[in-house]
Amino acid sequence: MVSRATLVGDYLRARRDATPPEAVGLAPDPNRRVPGLRREEVAAAAGISAEYYLRLEQGRDHQPSTQVLLALARALALDDTGRTYLLRLSEPAPPPPDPRTRTPDDPELRRLVARHDAPAFVADEVIGVVAANPLAAALSESMRPGANRLVQMFTAMDRTIYPEWSRRAREMVAVFRMRADPADPRLVDIVGRLSVRDPDFAAAWASHETRVFTTGPAYEVIPPFGLLEFECEDLGIPGRRGLTLTTLYAEPRSRAAAVIAFVREHLAHDGHPSLSPSPSAARPRPPLGDLEHHDDPSDEHRGGDE
Repeated sequence: MVSRATLVGDYLRARRDATPPEAVGLAPDPNRRVPGLRREEVAAAAGISAEYYLRLEQGRDHQPSTQVLLALARALALDDTGRTYLLRLSEPAPPPPDPRTRTPDDPELRRLVARHDAPAFVADEVIGVVAANPLAAALSESMRPGANRLVQMFTAMDRTIYPEWSRRAREMVAVFRMRADPADPRLVDIVGRLSVRDPDFAAAWASHETRVFTTGPAYEVIPPFGLLEFECEDLGIPGRRGLTLTTLYAEPRSRAAAVIAFVREHLAHDGHPSLSPSPSAARPRPPLGDLEHHDDPSDEHRGGDE
């Protein structure tokens, strides 16, 4: 297992390489050979010796003080999220969660998602779905218990129709890094599998970016309706370390709102957590009308910074 000191060193080195001199008030230098900061510049800004900083990057100092870490966070122009992550890396790994509190049958989680009229699910530290209400489970496989939304983003998502896939995928990796502990075997497994099969994931993971997501636009590909836009809200669940409640809201009179209304009616009649009709269903499904979406949604959403 990788030591906490090595994790601290890897993070410091990655953020030093990614920090332009201008971000910390240094004048541009056309003769500079490195895109980021030099070790000597970080050490001087943090008020420590270059030799000591080198030991930190090499993982040879196992107990840097909080004062030193905060000074390094300032020297590297880390935001609140990056500073929190750096401090967390220096602390002992938290105990593993009780698996009995991470199942779809957990009565508290079932009650929590059932209270929501909108699609809602609970995800753990590695963005794996633990519980979901019937509406969320019916809308998408990626919102059903057992699915991992990060893995699906890199393995199942059609990147040609997902708006700004590259940017949004990197943001999800940054959220994943911030939420999960580096020593978590689940993180190690996911990072290992995705790094081998997807260079985009490998590059995003190597950047050591961190992010906390609270609310913002989200896209889901919902067969057979195509790409739909929602407003997504993430809330940590009190007393359940590492678990997050995610709720998807649709703008009134939007296509997403119409699809949610259709799926809700479908569930009321059939009770199946899937839009695929049951072979024994005697009642025909309501007509989709103009909800059915066969065109390439990328024609409507293409643009932005891709």
